[in-house]
Amino acid sequence: MRIWRSEHTFNHTWETVTQAAWRKYPNPINSSIIGTDVIDRKVIDGILHTHRLVSSRFGFPRWAQALIGHAKICYASEKSEVDPVNREMTLKTRNLTFCNHIAVDETVRYTPHPNDPEKTLLQQEAVVTVSGVPLTHYMEELLTSKICFNSGMGRQAMEWVIEKLHLEEFDDLLSQTVRQFDDLTTKTRRGMDDLQSAIKSFDEIHNLTSNPSSQSMPKF
Repeated sequence: MRIWRSEHTFNHTWETVTQAAWRKYPNPINSSIIGTDVIDRKVIDGILHTHRLVSSRFGFPRWAQALIGHAKICYASEKSEVDPVNREMTLKTRNLTFCNHIAVDETVRYTPHPNDPEKTLLQQEAVVTVSGVPLTHYMEELLTSKICFNSGMGRQAMEWVIEKLHLEEFDDLLSQTVRQFDDLTTKTRRGMDDLQSAIKSFDEIHNLTSNPSSQSMPKF
């Protein structure tokens, strides 16, 4: 059995990081994860519970495939809990493919950083167990190294998603500003038209009162 742990600090708020976590896959940086499908989602006592099926391409070397077999696509079960009050998000993932010989239990937790609430602390742990095949030590070492590598790629992917979220927020703000400017321009144009109509009406009244017709002039 191998146990791998890691911590990382994101310079973003918990709300931003957890939003990015939902939209993490697929991404161009870590292309091994090809999709996620929601199996179940519900809210219990204010906590969001989600069960997803994660699809990935996990490339094993030929010697490992000879021991455990080959699968074009690997599947894993991911169960998560999001507590918005206490600002904690926990994801627990376990492999479904090759589960007769391999068990990979991974836990990921996002919480506000204890020293800076504007930052987010990522804590990861993976427990790797291989049994029933030769070279279990090498297999566990291989899987642990792959998890460590994918973790680094995953953090880069999170930053990519967060950057995308910021761009979307900027685009939304820009669109909102343009709409407000267009509304203001339209209202200003209408106001100018109304003002010109009022001026025209005033001029007509002024002309009638200042230049009376000959018929209305008194005769002496």
